Amino acid sequence: MEIMETMKSRHSVRAFNDRKIDSETAGILQSFISKCNEESGLDFKMVLEEPNALDCFKSHLRKFSNAKNYVVLIGKKADDLAEKVGYYGEKVVLKATELRLGTCWVVNTYSKKKCEYELKENEKLVGIIVFGYSDTHGVPHDMKSVEELSRVNGDMPDWFRRGMEAARYAPTSFNQQKFLFTLDGNKVSAKAGIGIGAKIDLGIAKCHFDLCAGDRDWKWIN
Repeated sequence: MEIMETMKSRHSVRAFNDRKIDSETAGILQSFISKCNEESGLDFKMVLEEPNALDCFKSHLRKFSNAKNYVVLIGKKADDLAEKVGYYGEKVVLKATELRLGTCWVVNTYSKKKCEYELKENEKLVGIIVFGYSDTHGVPHDMKSVEELSRVNGDMPDWFRRGMEAARYAPTSFNQQKFLFTLDGNKVSAKAGIGIGAKIDLGIAKCHFDLCAGDRDWKWIN
């Protein structure tokens, strides 16, 4: 699928079936995760057939079912860690979507104690991305308009609108879309709102923007 179509087709999935991830699909996803780690300096890890992380009271609040495959989102402690995890984690989500897998970002409603991971010195667990085969594809939610999510000094160029259309489809905590992009000349800035997971959400939105704005004469200024 084209990347924009992939973004549009992705919806959060919390109910999975019993089908195991086949070796070819797992290999492709693992290779992509390794590439993201190498590029970002993060330490994502894929875990298969492990049901305990979401077998807890908190997960039942979000009604997860048969969730046993996930990517552990780990990185070195830093001010921009959450945003970076959002950015590269969403790349993994989109790759999994291309592979016809259902996905869901999980930041709070899982058990860290039961989750399979090992932290190195100065590392932090930020959350997990659950994935697997599903008989459902999730449902779309209402979205804010490009104009509500951005501020432009002057006319809005086509490349910026494309990036913002993609950012509209970025998954965010409770679907609140608490981020704001600003264009001034060829300089783009993006600001996170206030709330749980807001910086992760910003990283996800920036990932979508980057993938669809194109290689134009513009740059991030924050």
